[in-house]
Amino acid sequence: MLTAKAVGVNLNLKEFDLFKGEHMNPEFIALNPQHIVPTLVDGDFVLWESRPICSYLASKFGKDDTLYPSDLRKRAEVDRLNYFDQGTLFHRFGEYVFPVIFRGEKTFDEEKLKKLHEALGWLNTFLSGHDFAVGNNITIADHVLSATVETFPEANIDLTSHPNVVSWLERCKTKMPGYEEINIAGAKDWGKMFKSRCNK
Repeated sequence: MLTAKAVGVNLNLKEFDLFKGEHMNPEFIALNPQHIVPTLVDGDFVLWESRPICSYLASKFGKDDTLYPSDLRKRAEVDRLNYFDQGTLFHRFGEYVFPVIFRGEKTFDEEKLKKLHEALGWLNTFLSGHDFAVGNNITIADHVLSATVETFPEANIDLTSHPNVVSWLERCKTKMPGYEEINIAGAKDWGKMFKSRCNK
């Protein structure tokens, strides 16, 4: 959604209540056999997984290559951070919170929280010396990473020991189009779900 906002694409959003299994309806499975969200439909082209959706939107609709650089080395840095988000940062976040909110476990594993902070420490290092994830311009790596990290405080994860992450998030908030209504609103909604599931 942040990438779509940045390139001026108006999305026709269709929400699914995953807890009610709405993503398992036959129409959606016909589009996406993995039945995961988000899924993008652009004419006769169907694409799922948020990170490639960001790459596709920036490549097709971007007015220039700022969001997803054509320079191979810069693009590789963006891709590396998107993979880092999926395979390490968001993965460790999920390892920490999902057992409680989705699988009914009663307590959070402190060792998994340490592993998440280790990943945040790496991100803190990656963000040193420049304003955004890759240099001083916003790229889709900032869209991807900020969507993940903005949810952390909603899960009572303290970011203050990662000062570069905190200052980068603040820059994203002030410089990224749609951040308040998309990213912060989405994180707050996620936080409500998190609190309701933890209190059961």
